[in-house]
Amino acid sequence: MHASGAASDPSPGIARRTSYVSEPRAAAVRGRSPVDRQLYARIARSGERVSAVEVSGLGKAFDGRPALEDVSFSIAPGTVLGLLGVNGAGKTTTVRILSTLVRPDAGRAVVNGFDLRSNPGGIRKSIGLSGQNAALDAYLTGREALELVARLRGLPSRPSKLEATRLMERFELGFVAGQQVRTYSGGIKRRLDLAACLIGSPPVLFLDEPTAGLDPYGRRALREAVRSETARGAAVLLTTQQLEEAETLADELVILHDGRVVSRGSTASVKAAAGAAVRLSVTVAAADVESSANILAASGATSHSTSEDECEVTVALASSREAMGAIARLIDAGVDVCSLRLDEPKLEDVFISLTGACDGSHARQI
Repeated sequence: MHASGAASDPSPGIARRTSYVSEPRAAAVRGRSPVDRQLYARIARSGERVSAVEVSGLGKAFDGRPALEDVSFSIAPGTVLGLLGVNGAGKTTTVRILSTLVRPDAGRAVVNGFDLRSNPGGIRKSIGLSGQNAALDAYLTGREALELVARLRGLPSRPSKLEATRLMERFELGFVAGQQVRTYSGGIKRRLDLAACLIGSPPVLFLDEPTAGLDPYGRRALREAVRSETARGAAVLLTTQQLEEAETLADELVILHDGRVVSRGSTASVKAAAGAAVRLSVTVAAADVESSANILAASGATSHSTSEDECEVTVALASSREAMGAIARLIDAGVDVCSLRLDEPKLEDVFISLTGACDGSHARQI
């Protein structure tokens, strides 16, 4: 599904919870329809809170087995939400429901001001979707495929050609532009599908594991595209198994396990709620071990290992800011610091602890 634009004034369905839309960001949304631009300009002037995507209590079961239970989150315009989870956690089901491909059994969703149940057509016109399988005609050339998507979205002939050229350049597809899609490798098809997703500058993008099968050039092009789209005000839902990618691109994270939300918030708040600690290791002269340990013990639990001439003292802290404060206290006390190391908690470790230590029966919200 690759379509964008709005069919009617979506203001009655607007969800008002997450973050404010600034005037510059509203003015930057030039790829949208006049209705979209007027809506965002009005929101910017009034200071209303708006979510581009608002999901509340979403539920779905297949053959009596729950796939999603009470899933809730929101995405503000100009931000990326990373939806994480092990295989089978419910990520793709969530994307398919929000894309109107699957009907939910429970809950409510509003996308770009359109209610999922009462106006699925408005949602389809508002989104760009890149699913796990490329949905393009295998017997068209890459250029023809993009031009066709552009025409289906309502662009005239010449703008369709220009849009196809722009996106083929963005994803470095010029060298296969004249070849049929059926001759493409899996990674090249993925790039083409991502390019098609962006045609018409849709206000909401659903990207389901978009980097699967991409080489480093393709992943870089995707990252640049996501940053460019959010800069113009688009809201992005990104599912991925690449946790470094989520940490780099996402403003907020939602972690699913067995169809339920087990953690939600910024990367920092997800780590903090899971008890992940910043570890500060300081190497000092053996004569300063006792004083160093006492100073650092005031900040958190410490441990130390000693060699003949030096000692490494390690303390677990809640944040990098606390670590900087601990270092300052050592220096103020006249401790001779030989070296220091700051180890940030890894999202991968947090993810494994959350999805491995829970059975899906409890949701942790941040």
